[in-house]
Amino acid sequence: VKRVARMVYAMVPFGCTPQTFEPDPLLVATALRPDGIFSHHTALELLGAGHSLWKEYTLYCDDPGPALALDQQRLHFLAHPTALRRRRLTRLGLRQGERQGREVEFTGPERTLVDGFRQPRWVGGLEELLNSAAGFGVLDLDLLQRLLTAYGQQILWAAAGWFLEHHQASFSVPGKYLGRLERKRPSQPRYLERGTRGGRLIPRWNLIL
Repeated sequence: VKRVARMVYAMVPFGCTPQTFEPDPLLVATALRPDGIFSHHTALELLGAGHSLWKEYTLYCDDPGPALALDQQRLHFLAHPTALRRRRLTRLGLRQGERQGREVEFTGPERTLVDGFRQPRWVGGLEELLNSAAGFGVLDLDLLQRLLTAYGQQILWAAAGWFLEHHQASFSVPGKYLGRLERKRPSQPRYLERGTRGGRLIPRWNLIL
């Protein structure tokens, strides 16, 4: 048996030693926060769309608390987005799956895309998000619009519109749908990532990348 956190222990498989055995970080997170909803890059991995491996794991939960360092990974417990919590929509855009016999919840492709644009740091950066999201099999455009409306941020409408314009054929995006997103864009050019300088302006979306 290996202690991984306060009141949490992992069974060490036969043939391994506690010093070398690394328990599944998602199972550790589930044991610590049964209410947790995996998000961002962790959700990309659970969706089978993660473009590269990452050792930072994130989940939304009611009682966030400090991060937990494991042997080679780190768990980050995030508060639910304020906009969704106020509207009682924290469960909007979720999916269920299984991890080594345990049921887990995670954000679906639409929610993961929007949350990734909100907080690129937790998806490993904008490039990682774009490369991963391009591999989604399908996007529910109605659900995506509901999420954008719930968040109520013009920059997210612009980012989603720009992404869908680049993948219009892959996700069967009607031109009228892009038009609806365009009408919600910022009135002035805005940086997608705060604190950045320079970059390229995307005129249709008033977006600087």
